[in-house]
Amino acid sequence: MAALLASLQNIHLTYGQAPLLAGASMMIGKGARIALVGRNGSGKSTLLKILAGHVEPDEGTRFVDPSVTVRYLDQEPDPTGFDSIGEYAASQLAPGDEDWKVDALLWELGVDPASDPTVLSGGEVRRAALVRAIASEPDLLLLDEPTNHLDLPVIEWLENYLAARKSALVTISHDRAFASRLSTSCIWVDRGQTREFSQGFAGFEDWRDNVLAEEELDQHKLARKIVREEHWLRYGVTARRKRNQRRLADLHALRAQKRDYQGPQGQVKLEASAAQKSGKQVVEAKNLSKSYGDIRPVQDFSIRIRAKDCIGVVGPNGAGKSTLLGLLTGTLQADTGTVKLGTNLQIASLDQRRAALDPNWTLAEALVNSGSDRVEINGKIKHVHAYMKDFLFSPHQARTKVEVLSGGEKARIMLARAFALPSNFLVLDEPTNDLDLETLDLLQAMLAEYPGTVLLVSHDRDFLDRVVTSTIAFEGNGNWRVHPGGYSDIPKHTISTEDEKQNKPSQKPNTTKSKQSGKMTFKDQHALKTLPATILELEKDITSLQEELANPELYAQNPERFERISQRLEKKSAKLQQCEEQWLELEVQREKLEKG
Repeated sequence: MAALLASLQNIHLTYGQAPLLAGASMMIGKGARIALVGRNGSGKSTLLKILAGHVEPDEGTRFVDPSVTVRYLDQEPDPTGFDSIGEYAASQLAPGDEDWKVDALLWELGVDPASDPTVLSGGEVRRAALVRAIASEPDLLLLDEPTNHLDLPVIEWLENYLAARKSALVTISHDRAFASRLSTSCIWVDRGQTREFSQGFAGFEDWRDNVLAEEELDQHKLARKIVREEHWLRYGVTARRKRNQRRLADLHALRAQKRDYQGPQGQVKLEASAAQKSGKQVVEAKNLSKSYGDIRPVQDFSIRIRAKDCIGVVGPNGAGKSTLLGLLTGTLQADTGTVKLGTNLQIASLDQRRAALDPNWTLAEALVNSGSDRVEINGKIKHVHAYMKDFLFSPHQARTKVEVLSGGEKARIMLARAFALPSNFLVLDEPTNDLDLETLDLLQAMLAEYPGTVLLVSHDRDFLDRVVTSTIAFEGNGNWRVHPGGYSDIPKHTISTEDEKQNKPSQKPNTTKSKQSGKMTFKDQHALKTLPATILELEKDITSLQEELANPELYAQNPERFERISQRLEKKSAKLQQCEEQWLELEVQREKLEKG
């Protein structure tokens, strides 16, 4: 059995009236890869905070081996109080950690360490928070929704990075592809307690459904047993009074068992208000281009969208996905090209930034798009309290302020507001952020049955594969291409960042041009930016090769492989020395230029 790094035993915690955790437990051994799963509001994030030592439970025991380093990524990282994002990212380094790795990782993820945290986007802050958690390569890594606000290239980079590390990992993620790749076991937080599934996330949902089906069957059997006992007490043959009293007590116990049973949380009821049918042709765009100064997010793009199409849009953050949506829906004017919108279009949209939500609104005010206390869905009038129940809100939350709601609850509000508007064209910008798996499934089913047209931006690969009929993918330099099918049908080289396309083997710097111009050339700047990450990767490769060569049986069993590894080690070591010298020369050059 793997050495125990940390554990929680019999954790209880109550917020307000209802208990959130009631006897939850988990054990984490060396090398564990655990997916922490459960519905929104089930207590997953709270349990992770207790494990990280950020929340104190009402009852229960937390254990962390004193020799174990633990790092935690909060679902909503906050760099407030730091002068630069680099300072924030380095704030959890321990004595002996190599601080240059922070800058290397930040540059690799496209974040300037000198940036002011107050002007960065949510995605940039999330990337810096990830660096803060992983830079010291801790023994135990706790990640709460690490893929939120990240684009697909960064999500795949993070997957590869974590897969190559030896750290034990506990992750909360509603990204099925991410959770499936990085987990070897699951802990299900359900109705205040935890249950362990000893396989990865890929098999979890079938196992969970079987558990719930067995519970339902057990409750049915219990109900039948109570009926039989009640019948015996009323009509059975008279027996000794003592026996009757004991059987009556048993019946009371059965009734109490049924009364105290807490079933699984209900399902969100998703239903979009349908408008009259649109014309067969919804959007016809020809040779669209849009620029902001020197930046051109869209260049010479054409597409024809027909009624009932469901089209996904994918690309890195900052590529211009929102710009493209604006052009295709007529809310943004193109510099060149034409957009022709179809007849009878009624558009309902969902904004990923949730800018339409006033934090001072109550939940009831946010769920309706007018001052009324009623909402109309497909001709049916519902009171706001009934509509709240459709989205898993209880009546006592009606006056709760939006600002104190969780990310998942805010996401459900945005869905409720969008679907309450009569529409035949849904435009959804990151609709899957913060949604739990069950709500994702229902959203998928609703979109499949929606009678209109759907245009959506998402970084959730599994969701795209399940929902869309074609995908618009970013190819760099403002170019977008339409591919049939979902994300998995796009050629892997298509979705990439500009940095990835320019990340070629560096050459020796041209110092003459730098000295003449008084500033570094673009090539030198790029080399200075990318070399630390290259050095980091080379060091990892060299360590791996050295570990394999350290096997005393390798040469005797496979001398050819021993020779190949030795040659690779020699080449990697030479390359490392070259990169280190180049980086040092460029760094000296940069400092001289800055000093004038």
